[in-house]
Amino acid sequence: MTAQVEAPPVLADAQPLPAGERLVLLGFSGVPLTLFNFAAPYLPLIAVPLLFFFKNRLHMTASQTAMFALITSIPLYLGFVFGFIRDRWSPFGLGDRGHLMVFGLITAALYLGLAILPPTYPVLLVGGLLVTAAIQFVYGAANGLASTIGRRHAMTGQMSTAMNLASALPTATAFLLGGVLSSALERGDASHAARTLFLTGAALMIAIAAFGAVAPRWMFEEGRSEPQTRTPVADLARLARSWPVYPALVIQLMWQFGPAAGSALQYHLSGDLHATDAQVGAFFAVFYGGFIPVYVLYGFLAQRFSLTVLMWVGAILAVPQMAPLLFIKDPGLAVWAGLPMGILGGIGQVAFMDLAMRACPKGLEGTMMMLLWSCYWISYRLGDLWGGDLYDHHGGFTVAIWATIGVYALILPILLLVPRRITDGVDAHAPSERPA
Repeated sequence: MTAQVEAPPVLADAQPLPAGERLVLLGFSGVPLTLFNFAAPYLPLIAVPLLFFFKNRLHMTASQTAMFALITSIPLYLGFVFGFIRDRWSPFGLGDRGHLMVFGLITAALYLGLAILPPTYPVLLVGGLLVTAAIQFVYGAANGLASTIGRRHAMTGQMSTAMNLASALPTATAFLLGGVLSSALERGDASHAARTLFLTGAALMIAIAAFGAVAPRWMFEEGRSEPQTRTPVADLARLARSWPVYPALVIQLMWQFGPAAGSALQYHLSGDLHATDAQVGAFFAVFYGGFIPVYVLYGFLAQRFSLTVLMWVGAILAVPQMAPLLFIKDPGLAVWAGLPMGILGGIGQVAFMDLAMRACPKGLEGTMMMLLWSCYWISYRLGDLWGGDLYDHHGGFTVAIWATIGVYALILPILLLVPRRITDGVDAHAPSERPA
């Protein structure tokens, strides 16, 4: 069955582009997001080695590690503020280009400071907070740019694919590298290993600033988002009055609340199954790698099937995502269990982000996308905290898995609250490319 070919009603005034122009815009939009997903201190390239450092050097429990992550993620919970600043403020009149350049360099400077100081708990705690706060300006600009382009040309499904690929590819790679770096932290001088880690983060942020400086002007013009009201309060009121925003955010909260998907999972793999650091890294690499072909597939499906269909299919497949780990007792097999888990969650992940872009009020793309990520991190950290408690005190990892399956099942009735005008229709084609 082929769905209708019209653009979604909510994006009826969009300007479809030929395939070649769409691919160029999708590719350029993904560059700063890809670099960001390597550089962020709370993402795998840097976070995985630090997690093992806390566990093996500082001898922290799963609950203590989750609490550290909860505290250092405070800027993430307020991410919508950085997105709103992006929508309302243009550094030096340069828009997203200015945000990438200015805050890319500021974040690089903070990483250099961490590279100089000893890797003690207080230093990592304060430094993590500062770096996380600075990098949110970069992420707000990159997300707002991509979302605006996707909406302007009625290709939110394809843009969601590009944005998720920009996350999954570096995440899978970083977990493999993170396992190697965690081993380096365990051998010899921990200060030297940590310095290398933070210098890598600084180099990546300099690359983001350089992209902001040299990227073509037309890309930033395509992603320019002008305030739709005179005052910030009026814009916030406009967002609050937009009903489609609410089910999109509730779905995100439930989708990321996975007690079995955070610290409990890593402690289960390394503690219960006695997996090595490299095997744990390989598991997550395989897991995120499993998403990648499904993301690519979604980019094609979004041009043929409505978001209504894709959203329901994705949500149903996502419910048993964690179930394969119920049957795995060997660390080698656990690595490959990540593949079906990634495949099961792929359609849902891209569809839920597609929904958020369509639900966004015009001119608030940065705010909406960063609000989505605020929900992501609030829910993920709270789920992680609960998962650590379940693992340590209330039945272990099996209980955490069943709790996760139950939460994912509750997404299904929330889908009924999404207005059909948001989910009807497919990604638009240029007139010459429309199917017969």
